[in-house]
Amino acid sequence: MEKIKVEYTHDGAVARIILDDGKGNVLDNVMMNDLHQLFAELKDNNDIKLISFEGAGKHFSFGASVPEHTKEKAADMLDSFHRLFYEIADMSIPTMAKISGQCLGGGMELALACNFLYADKTAMLGQPEIMLGVYAPPASILLPLKIGNAKAEDLLITGKSITADEACRIGLVNEVFEDRDAMDTALDEWINKTFVPKSASSLRYAVRVARKVFNKTVKTELPELEKIYVSELMETNDANEGINSFLEKRKPEWKNC
Repeated sequence: MEKIKVEYTHDGAVARIILDDGKGNVLDNVMMNDLHQLFAELKDNNDIKLISFEGAGKHFSFGASVPEHTKEKAADMLDSFHRLFYEIADMSIPTMAKISGQCLGGGMELALACNFLYADKTAMLGQPEIMLGVYAPPASILLPLKIGNAKAEDLLITGKSITADEACRIGLVNEVFEDRDAMDTALDEWINKTFVPKSASSLRYAVRVARKVFNKTVKTELPELEKIYVSELMETNDANEGINSFLEKRKPEWKNC
């Protein structure tokens, strides 16, 4: 696998996935294909009790690849990206995100798909897609489910980023740690206490039923938001202008259409 690393810890009970593209851990086509392949393997691994996600280096992930958001590539990119969420739902394995540094866009959406989110004080979380003239399909479903409409709309419509402490205050993050080392130490103890003694099979049933409504909503609504994105949003001037201006490193010139 080119852009992710996998370590099996706690006597094979935990799959530790490290996003690693050498810079901002961008979820591009290569990384997404790596994840598809790994998820297929993990689904058939009866010993896995927890999947954890983290980013190599200082940041969790800068998000999905902007060059793959262009009109010509958006449909394929969204299809591959959204399959990750369906696969996580179908695995029904407990999931955890360990967040340091920037956790933005598609990177935050991957974290949102997890059952548990933990962060250290360096973390900044946000859905800045609106700054590019587009929107975040998975987050538009996941954020309201996790923190309610009012708080979700504040993030989705403004595009602002929030600190780990603010994310914890609004119920997005379970707990905040002083630094990455403290987070690793505390979560290792938590895994040993919470997951290692339990049945991997029973944990999958627990996740499956606890997320019955959550997963049904994602599988029902995400295809519709994907269709709107591809067939309507990307037909507008401003969605294309937002993406192109970012790639060309210039200020967008909106035409409001």
